[in-house]
Amino acid sequence: MELTQSLVESTAAEYERREPLYAVEQEQVDIFPATIRDGDYGWRDVEWVVQWYYRRYLGAYPDAERRDGEAAFRDNSFEGVLDRLAATVEADDTAERLRHLTALDGVDVPVGSAFLLFLFPDRYVVVGDREWGVLREAGELSEPYPDSPSIEAYVAYDGVCQGLLEQFDVDAWTLYRALWRLGTA
Repeated sequence: MELTQSLVESTAAEYERREPLYAVEQEQVDIFPATIRDGDYGWRDVEWVVQWYYRRYLGAYPDAERRDGEAAFRDNSFEGVLDRLAATVEADDTAERLRHLTALDGVDVPVGSAFLLFLFPDRYVVVGDREWGVLREAGELSEPYPDSPSIEAYVAYDGVCQGLLEQFDVDAWTLYRALWRLGTA
């Protein structure tokens, strides 16, 4: 598979028409960054990101693993989540941002990348087996998707994504939507 600007744009548009969570996702992309930066949010707002990471698979994600991840996140204090999100927004680089996020219970690198997507939708692409697999099939990544992606693995993935954002003149939210749909083909 060759990734091209027209393929990315048309597949991202297909995502809008075919993915059942698109409307609520787009709403979160539009409001979540300002909501977090303004400190005008509650527990359900931040918990939504964790739930979304697993539930975007529409039942195809192992239920026990999803429940465990969501339950572990609920073990965090709201104040602790507030502090970590504030530190993430203030951090200067990707690795530092992920270190803040993964210090939370129930947040591994993939879930942390979901927070990055919703905090910085122009900049970060969420990572999962689907997105990684598409980039590998396109020759952009050489290694298979890791069992448990490290911060270093995400930074490498992010470097590839940044190159594609520049090459295709799209934002990260658009690239994510294209990779997700291409991963279902």
